[in-house]
Amino acid sequence: MTRRILVTSALPYANGAIHLGHLVEYIQTDIWVRFQKMRGHECWYACADDTHGTPIMLRAEKEGITPEQLIARVWHEHKRDFDGFLIGFDHYGSTNSEETRDYARDIYARLKAAGLIEVRAIEQFYDPVKAMFLPDRFIKGECPKCHAKDQYGDACEVCGAAYQPTELIEPYSAVSGVAPVRKTSDHYFFRLSDPRCGAFLREWTQPPRVQEEAGNKLREWLEAGLTDWDISRDAPYFGFEIPDAPGKYFYVWLDAPIGYLGSFHSLAAREGLDFEAYWNAARAAAEGTEVYHFIGKDILYFHALFWPAMLRYAGYRTPSGVFCHGFLTVNGQKMSKSRGTFITAESYLRHLNPEWLRYYYAAKLGSSLEDIDLNLDDFVARVNSDLVGKYVNIASRSAGFIAKRYDGRLGDVPEADTPLPAMQAAAGTIATHYEAREYGKALREVMALADLANQYVDLHKPWEMAKQAGRERELHAVCTVALNAFRLLTLYLKPVLPRLANEVEAFLNVPPLAWQDAERLLTDHVIQPYRHLMTRVDPKAIEAMLGENRESLAPPPAPVRHGEHQQHAAAVETPSAPTPPTARAGLISIDDFARVDLRVARIVQAEQVEGADKLLRLTLDIGEETPRLVFAGIKSAYEPEELVGRLTVMVANLAPRKMKFGLSEGMVLAASDERGGPYLLAPDSGAQPGMRIK
Repeated sequence: MTRRILVTSALPYANGAIHLGHLVEYIQTDIWVRFQKMRGHECWYACADDTHGTPIMLRAEKEGITPEQLIARVWHEHKRDFDGFLIGFDHYGSTNSEETRDYARDIYARLKAAGLIEVRAIEQFYDPVKAMFLPDRFIKGECPKCHAKDQYGDACEVCGAAYQPTELIEPYSAVSGVAPVRKTSDHYFFRLSDPRCGAFLREWTQPPRVQEEAGNKLREWLEAGLTDWDISRDAPYFGFEIPDAPGKYFYVWLDAPIGYLGSFHSLAAREGLDFEAYWNAARAAAEGTEVYHFIGKDILYFHALFWPAMLRYAGYRTPSGVFCHGFLTVNGQKMSKSRGTFITAESYLRHLNPEWLRYYYAAKLGSSLEDIDLNLDDFVARVNSDLVGKYVNIASRSAGFIAKRYDGRLGDVPEADTPLPAMQAAAGTIATHYEAREYGKALREVMALADLANQYVDLHKPWEMAKQAGRERELHAVCTVALNAFRLLTLYLKPVLPRLANEVEAFLNVPPLAWQDAERLLTDHVIQPYRHLMTRVDPKAIEAMLGENRESLAPPPAPVRHGEHQQHAAAVETPSAPTPPTARAGLISIDDFARVDLRVARIVQAEQVEGADKLLRLTLDIGEETPRLVFAGIKSAYEPEELVGRLTVMVANLAPRKMKFGLSEGMVLAASDERGGPYLLAPDSGAQPGMRIK
């Protein structure tokens, strides 16, 4: 029976780059979706950028652009990275859409009509300089438990204690640096503590809707008692205004999951799908449609308590399942910028094949909440051994004989003594593992089959047969068996390696492989000339990637807080090093030069600046997590579109300058004199963004 399935991944926040930790989820989801499509099911994959909230508003303000401009730019960056890793969204939208706004208002109105919305006055910290209430993560101070300095307003990163922002000792605003004041405001709450929600969730949070581990954690929360959820924020705030509450906005976490509905609405309109059949509670139950969310374990509370309760009492269907996964470590440790292991998707793609990472993650992934580790030595060894040494090697050792001796035509398959029946019979087991998200088990089965195929080739030694007279027919059969084995392995690997599978389909001259194709073999069939399909991982590429992501180990400067007196230096002076003599006026020392941090920069975006005669607005990638925004006086020499993608040189440690058009965070270097210019400086080929010029 054909299933009708909608699948989502958690929405990435539009305030930073996609990194390898994010990709655990999107690769896991994409593999499952591709598998369902290969099985012949109607399966749709919808996602979107999560675009609202205070961090977006403040970052846009810092860059001198509107929040809408910021999220539009980040959307393209995210989509570029997802495309690079072959994440096959059927629709990738934005929560800042009319569809999401309409569903947020509808759900809110229905919950209000059901008596599940309540207004309460609460006291919060308020920044008198920025004239805004401060979210917990924008308040810092001394931990009330262990007294660690500069901890966030919700939890201490040193001792792990959780607390209220008002418990912090000597709190200060992370936005302006001033001491916040307490101020009262009316907030809107979703009454998750209502007995109706508790009774529903005790029944709903059972396997198989959630994994057993997740269910145990959810039961702990349920037994401890559910608390109401503050779903509003005060202006200024970038988001959707609450319809009957001027100056109040839906909290980003309310409209983020509603973005699943908004994104699918756009997909349904484009593809002619019946939205109600997937999201109306009665229709979904009658028609048997399925909805699954793939999420990280850090957002389980929202997706398995708040979200289903909201949907249930707003008249929408609840998810068929919430699939939770663990985090990523690199070389056994948390991702680290100082070690270069906080690796962005963009930087990985500059150096390495995305399907290598897809395969490695899949080989590690199961259906549990356990973290997975990207051990880079193991990554190199496993990819080189499994994909090149075992899998691709089968085709490279047999395809040439078919092309040279048999005009590219496969022959007959012997009735006995081949691995093909066992390989075909494994389709059901491998499918069961994929369905259960036990990808590691599926790939162990596939590699065991690859071993069988290689043993067959090693036993018959086609390279020796080719030298012996009278063995042409036998050679033809052995190579035909080997390429049929290669085709079956490709079929089983296709959810993980979609691009490579497409190349194999072209080489074998077959239509796109579907799961039922395991039932038949290729005989008397013409294939195309073989071309090398995959190279081995070069450890030097790994080192280059790590170097690109590695930051200085120097400690960051201490935060500057307004209203504090500048402390004097220590009373005891230390003797300074003697100043080297200057040969002539105008010269500088090597130490002077070293103070200027010159970096290679890639121009990610170039735009006209409205009202500026000489300036272009450049977005520059210098290997940092967040691109720099620089205003450059080069408008007379360059059109914006011709700059995008170019490498140039920038001064990275120039103090930011507040300009009429926004904040400029550095300076690009250009040459000019009476003979012409300006001409942007450009590094030699091979230079990469973030490299230091010295």
